[in-house]
Amino acid sequence: MIKFKQINKLLFLLALAVFSACQNNEVDPDEETGSDSDYQSVNTWIYEVMNDAYFWYKQMPASTTLDAKSNPTDYFEKLVYQRTTTDRFSMVTDDTDELQNSFDGISKIFGISYSISYIDNTNTSVGLFLNYVVNGSPAANAGLKRGDIILKANGTQLTRDNYSSLLSGSETLTFTLGTVNGSMISAGSSTVSVTKAVVTEDPVAFSTVIDKSAYGKKIGYIVYTQFVPGIDGNDSKYDNELRQIFADFKSQGVNELVLDLRLNSGGYISSATTLASLIGKSVSGSKVFYREQWNDKYVAYWQKQYGSSALDYPFQNEANNIGGNISRVFVLTSQGTASASELVINGLKPYMDVVTIGDHTAGKNLFGSLISDDQGRWKWGLYIMLGQTANANGESDYGTVNGMTPVYQVADNLLPYKPFGDDNEPLFSKALSVMGIPISTNARTASGRTASAVVAGSFRDNLQVTESRMIKTSLRER
Repeated sequence: MIKFKQINKLLFLLALAVFSACQNNEVDPDEETGSDSDYQSVNTWIYEVMNDAYFWYKQMPASTTLDAKSNPTDYFEKLVYQRTTTDRFSMVTDDTDELQNSFDGISKIFGISYSISYIDNTNTSVGLFLNYVVNGSPAANAGLKRGDIILKANGTQLTRDNYSSLLSGSETLTFTLGTVNGSMISAGSSTVSVTKAVVTEDPVAFSTVIDKSAYGKKIGYIVYTQFVPGIDGNDSKYDNELRQIFADFKSQGVNELVLDLRLNSGGYISSATTLASLIGKSVSGSKVFYREQWNDKYVAYWQKQYGSSALDYPFQNEANNIGGNISRVFVLTSQGTASASELVINGLKPYMDVVTIGDHTAGKNLFGSLISDDQGRWKWGLYIMLGQTANANGESDYGTVNGMTPVYQVADNLLPYKPFGDDNEPLFSKALSVMGIPISTNARTASGRTASAVVAGSFRDNLQVTESRMIKTSLRER
């Protein structure tokens, strides 16, 4: 028996879907947490939720074959379908509030995002090369910015052996910055002390209009780091910020658009729909943005309730749509470009030319919801994959570890990182080239060195890796 319920009102006034099978066992909320019996109750709940809503519920092992008293994290992993290749994203948490805050862009952070690369030929000493600093964060308030290099933490040189312990050892760190002399990087005298604080991150990291009128181009450039619609008390704050940015693009006669999603691991589908609706050419509320495929029980339910097109989701009618002024969109990508970001790329392809530049994307065509116990018996919760998406043409072929292959493969490894929208920045430079805008000799020969990465990818604060997310906020996002 399938039940549909909604959990309590959450931040941004968004209600997440709660799926639950018929409950046969009631548990005393005051029961001691962490006991075998409590674990058994949590695991029973986990299995019932997964057996009801999980996209691959038919591939789950029988509950009788599992140790119901094991730690819920271990128990959950037994249920995940093909962890390394197919469902790389479902997760269990022992604190749904903390995970929800993360989804909503709220976390206790320094506010730095960086790559970790060697700075010497011995592959011993390393540096943190800042690719983004969160606006309004302690790091930004201390003056740190994209392109800065951190070589020391609390006076100790970062190395391949100690950087992990140094970065995670304290909520206050004093960073020593590095300087570049030709291809050499060395510690300077400048230091910055930063203490973590709770930050609500504005997903618009940067936006501008770049005037290349000598070549007949006005370029709208936006760096968007997470799909989040708003904040508590103003649930459309960030979506409305997007609308205003595109209104400015439109009024200034933008005829090319660069959407920088290389730092965007996903977020709420509702904001992905808003962004795509501001960009798409000849799109409207009557055109399909994406389609969903749930497990067979839910497909039958939705179609019975809403008809054969129940899982077709349209664009929005957006007054500030610039699709009439552009024929294509340039999207800058990385291996961290995931989920809702990929949904926007895939969903726009039937309507316009989408020119991707950078690295292959993460490969997440799946969507999920954060599910907690509606009886409040524990803080354990699940972010599970409910299904997958496709565009209006039925295309959804990027759900592998190789993701979407960019139209133009360009390495984002020139250090230190150039400012967003700088002609010298490698990915934007390629976009300019494709637009037919020549790059000056100085830009082509700009000083810098290529990275020799210690660990592939981009990290935040003390080695946090942002999870790829495509989140539904209700049972029916209409």
